[in-house]
Amino acid sequence: MKFLIKNINVVSSKDVKKLDVLIIDRLIEKIDSNIKISPEFNIIDGEGKFLFPGLIDDQVHFREPGLTHKGSIFSESRAAVAGGVTSYFEMPNTIPQTTTIDNLNDKFKIASKNSLANYSFMFGGTNSNLDQIKTLDFNQIPAIKLFLGSSTGDMLIDNYDVIENIMRISKVPIVVHSEDESIIKNNLEKYIKIYGEDIPVQFHPLIRSEEACVKSTLKIIDLAKKCKSRLHVFHLSTKLESELFEKIPLEDKKITSEVCIHHLSFNDSNYNEKGSLIKWNPSIKTKSDQDGLWSALNSDKIDVIATDHAPHTFTEKKNKYIECPSGGPLVQHSLIVMFEHFLNKRISLEKIVEKMCNNPATIFKINKRGFIKEGYYADLAILDPKKSQTISSKNIFYKCGWSPFEGETFNSVVTHTFVNGHLAFERGLINDSKLGMKIDFK
Repeated sequence: MKFLIKNINVVSSKDVKKLDVLIIDRLIEKIDSNIKISPEFNIIDGEGKFLFPGLIDDQVHFREPGLTHKGSIFSESRAAVAGGVTSYFEMPNTIPQTTTIDNLNDKFKIASKNSLANYSFMFGGTNSNLDQIKTLDFNQIPAIKLFLGSSTGDMLIDNYDVIENIMRISKVPIVVHSEDESIIKNNLEKYIKIYGEDIPVQFHPLIRSEEACVKSTLKIIDLAKKCKSRLHVFHLSTKLESELFEKIPLEDKKITSEVCIHHLSFNDSNYNEKGSLIKWNPSIKTKSDQDGLWSALNSDKIDVIATDHAPHTFTEKKNKYIECPSGGPLVQHSLIVMFEHFLNKRISLEKIVEKMCNNPATIFKINKRGFIKEGYYADLAILDPKKSQTISSKNIFYKCGWSPFEGETFNSVVTHTFVNGHLAFERGLINDSKLGMKIDFK
């Protein structure tokens, strides 16, 4: 297929320019100010709209295998594409866990048959699977994921001798969920004595506390420096943590970090309204933390914006605190939420592209994605800033059927999403006649 997008505002990390973009088969063929129309071109009028590189979400939980009542690679990749996310890295805390090479290969097989977006999978490190890691083909994966604090599933790794060994043999970045488990357990016991199992969710940021995050992140950064390892710290949630990272060019960084949509969009004042629907690990914390994360993001101490998309059923999220799982669905709405933050002058369009497209591609050495360039894969998202939408069950693609933004109105709409030159999403309708590709790393 050949598509010509005419007169669209092309967003890069440097500027926004009105251009034409020609797509032939899987690739961006030409970018210019006035490409001549040919009869074989399918024309898309981009006047007044924005063209973004397809977003790369470096942290999602699509729940397959083993937890498919919450979501699946099929359902959640469709939701991703509906939101302009064209590539994703899925996490290893499924059932079975992605901690053996056989289980990793099984997930690649599932995605090859069901994923509308481009895909790859992180390999999970545990206290006991070093032998599996030693035999990995590191060209097949973006990173090794370590859960330094417990989350959904049982993948806690707390043996730092093993962690050091993993760091020394890995040829890909080590990415971490960074919380100190002993602090969390002590805090939880304290609140259970007071409230039993029905702890008010407002105490979640005091249980999964600032102290737990900062202590763990300091420790893992020190170890990475000792090992001269590539470290990427997921979902920062505190101002103090964000200050641990350097403001230097990305190509010079060996230690990078990420912030998630929910930590930028909510703070502890929102628990009264949203309740357990915004219960995440690490927890959403104070307004001061939220503002500190924004400051670190815009000053380039934080390198990536992701979702940590983690669906649970609405019924599960209504359980008492102890039984209520942490996490929520976000991948369909990440671009329109960030565009709203742009309208509210918290971030520029150029920074959105840098943090959600360019930097994930650079950090994980993704081949020919994350940029709008001639010869690159045509992974693209068109956003219309003149149309508004209210999030409701009628327009949610998540299998779980709910969103923490449900009922809220946003001032933009993703109208088109291309995945490898295939028009996979157009004005609310999904075309899954072609599937995404396994991501290739340089």
